[in-house]
Amino acid sequence: MMQEPKSHATYSGEHIADDQTRPKWYAHIMSGTHTVTVGDRGRLVVPADVRERLGLTAGTVLVLVETPDGIVLLTRDQLRQRVREELRGADLVTALLSGRRDAAQREDAA
Repeated sequence: MMQEPKSHATYSGEHIADDQTRPKWYAHIMSGTHTVTVGDRGRLVVPADVRERLGLTAGTVLVLVETPDGIVLLTRDQLRQRVREELRGADLVTALLSGRRDAAQREDAA
């Protein structure tokens, strides 16, 4: 009996099999992809079902983030969480102090 081929997807132009690791957000976002059109004044309309599901009401501030792969629209809380996840485990104080020491050494040498 022949096996059916595994389904595949494309992420950033790469061919990805279902059993390969994808970004955490991939499955969720791809199942909730919506098309919106920029209006004559540059406005976007977030679909009603998305607004309801996410609790977005008039006046909710959204942050538009430009990435190498396109744009992402996030609430402030979503952005804060994303930044925290990306910085988790990073030793920012040590990196800052190291950079300051290097700069001071270059100034002293000049």
